[in-house]
Amino acid sequence: MSAHTPRLMALARRMLRDEAEAEDVVQESFIRLWRMAPNWRSGKARLSTWMHRVALNLCYDRLRKARPVDEEAPDIADDADGPAQALHQNQLSARVHSAIQNLPPRQRAAIALCHFEEMSNIEAAEILEISVEAVESLLSRARRALKASLAAEAGAWMERMEP
Repeated sequence: MSAHTPRLMALARRMLRDEAEAEDVVQESFIRLWRMAPNWRSGKARLSTWMHRVALNLCYDRLRKARPVDEEAPDIADDADGPAQALHQNQLSARVHSAIQNLPPRQRAAIALCHFEEMSNIEAAEILEISVEAVESLLSRARRALKASLAAEAGAWMERMEP
């Protein structure tokens, strides 16, 4: 007992932050060892390892029991998008998809590989059989074209919405 008590106490104190609870855990660990002694088989696990595992499990049990149980479930805000937000997201997605389809094929391919397939510029360059600098140039032109296209579409949409 004297060989294992200090380390088991340190573990239990750190876990439970309560001296009395830690002492109870250590005592219960030794009681379990005493009960298991006739069945103990040397060579399966070191005694100190087993004792630490038992103490840790007892700490977990006490921590679970110590949690206050709330009889009434808390009100949780619904983070799901409402119908209007979902519709807006779908419309925006369709506009972006349409704008991408209107890009020149090489720009569209660069956007697809780097942004949707999440490839590096180096991998995209190998697939497109062009230099990394050329991929970066294609991406830059594609982003500018998409920004201009979506801005123009948003402006036209805003004009339609004004009374």
